[in-house]
Amino acid sequence: MTLDALALEGDPLADRVITDLIATDSIAAVNAVLAHLRTNDSPVPADLPPSVRDYLIATDNPPEWADPDRIARAYDFFVDDGVDVASVLSYGAMVNCYAQPRGSRVLHLTHRLDHPHRRLSETSQFVLHMMARDPFGATGAFVPTIQKTRLIHAAVRHFVTTAPEWDAEVDGVPICQEDLLGALMIFSVQVIDGMRRIGVEVTETKAQDYYYVWRVAGAMLGIRPDIIPETLAEAVRLNADLVEAGYGPSPEGVALTKGLMDLYEKLMPGKMFDGVVPAMIRQVVNPDVADWLEVPRSRGWGGVVKAAAGLMRLAERAEDNSKLARGILDRAGHLLLAGSVRMLSSGESTALTIPTELQDHWSAAGRCPARPE
Repeated sequence: MTLDALALEGDPLADRVITDLIATDSIAAVNAVLAHLRTNDSPVPADLPPSVRDYLIATDNPPEWADPDRIARAYDFFVDDGVDVASVLSYGAMVNCYAQPRGSRVLHLTHRLDHPHRRLSETSQFVLHMMARDPFGATGAFVPTIQKTRLIHAAVRHFVTTAPEWDAEVDGVPICQEDLLGALMIFSVQVIDGMRRIGVEVTETKAQDYYYVWRVAGAMLGIRPDIIPETLAEAVRLNADLVEAGYGPSPEGVALTKGLMDLYEKLMPGKMFDGVVPAMIRQVVNPDVADWLEVPRSRGWGGVVKAAAGLMRLAERAEDNSKLARGILDRAGHLLLAGSVRMLSSGESTALTIPTELQDHWSAAGRCPARPE
């Protein structure tokens, strides 16, 4: 299977559901029902069309090859470094997604350029549910999150494909298998690289466990398992050949990045951290990406953030000074983990759900964002 062929392939299972719902004008009613599907052990609602019920049943469990022990080890990684993961997701992964011209164009056609809070909300809750102790078990909430995300992708595929601005013969399938695989690399391989860029030590074992959870999630998100790299080393090579090689400038990417930076600036309380947002982005992403997306240079904070990353690497030798570095990185992580963002559906303010055990561990370490009220 070539990459060109992957650009023409969507997610047949989820796509059939959306086709059925549109044909029967049932999307609004189904959305209302699915809003109450919040935990992995929630029963499939009886008042759903057969196509949706069949889909929820078929996608209810992780793949047979998923190893619970490896998933459990990833939870230990989230306990120690989850706030740093959130920092890099905020400043690296979200921005790197906008360095993909095709993906940025899809977001433009779905009218999300003016609503960066929607993507922040979706990404935040997805990752937080993944960080739970047993994300695929009965007490978790990751499975319905994945199921809903997969349907959202299918809905976007349908509506973008039918938009007059999209030429299927030239542009292929939006959110195709190639796009999904690329996103998986951004949120796994590139996050590991980004954490190391900000001075956080990530051992090879931790990196492999983190990638493993994303590999399982990717299969459940409708990515063909046969195209997902089995090992982190293979994923690193694919990330270079598929994702980073396809980065480039686009007006949509620039607009998306500006909207995200504006949002982050508003979420930063007071004036002390003014300028830290572009500085953090430039620390985490490649210089070419920052330039293509017109991320401004912050002379003052740029030097501070770079120095903070160095201090993180030498934290045991510079305990007092490393407090500044930790404060900057924790403030960054809070953007993804704390406060209120706007829900995709209603636009009303909503507090994100942080797994209780993570709240307890991070609070004990003085690193937890404010708990939802």
